[in-house]
Amino acid sequence: MSPEATYTHGHHESVLSSHTWRTVENSAAYLVDHLRPGASVLDVGCGPGTITAGLAERVAPGRVVATDSAEAVLDEARKNAALSNVEFAVADVHALPYADGTFDVVHAHQVLQHVADPVQALREMRRVARPGGIVAARDADFGTMAWYPDPPGMDAWMPIYYKVARGNGGEPDAGRRLVSWARAAGFTGIAASASSWCYSTPAEREWWSESWGGRLHRSALADHAVDGGHATREELRRIYEGWKAWAAADDGWYSVTHGEILCRV
Repeated sequence: MSPEATYTHGHHESVLSSHTWRTVENSAAYLVDHLRPGASVLDVGCGPGTITAGLAERVAPGRVVATDSAEAVLDEARKNAALSNVEFAVADVHALPYADGTFDVVHAHQVLQHVADPVQALREMRRVARPGGIVAARDADFGTMAWYPDPPGMDAWMPIYYKVARGNGGEPDAGRRLVSWARAAGFTGIAASASSWCYSTPAEREWWSESWGGRLHRSALADHAVDGGHATREELRRIYEGWKAWAAADDGWYSVTHGEILCRV
């Protein structure tokens, strides 16, 4: 990630609980058919490495390089993807430290929404992919998120998040922009798709409310909101209470829609 952008979420437990839930099955199914034993993979912005582990299992004995801009989260990735064909490195997606045409697959999950220049990031991902290889990206689109019911206080979280994320140099509605960004980066063979996460069981609602309500209450996201003048601690506390009221509703339901692109190099 470029110094021009700030990672909005940070690495609080409320954030990592969501990130470590992610797997190839629930977060990169659109890519599975392009993973072959022996393929080399670059996993950009790997976070705690749970998707990385699934990629590595599918391409073994192929090499997987997992990068992130934060050394601290790579320590988590080393635990979650402790496989013989995986290596880890700190790297900036805007200027990847790899030669042209190094990897068969270059993958980024929930990365482009946070970077200062997503087009440049995709150019770099394209550069390090071999001719005939694949660049794959998946990002949430916050403007398409939907939930029911909407307790008092909960609905205030989204305007605050937009202000914080865009103030930090990111774009919350990244999912709908992936094709446009890929075209600007020089790709012509682009296959676009969409998929979703859905949370509705009591356990899912409790977990999701702590992940998002919790990060709005006590993570780096909360600090950015207060420091930027977008919310007070009391307002964030009321938002957290709204999330918990949503979680307690027997008819609670939440969906997260993602944009996906598979780009042929």
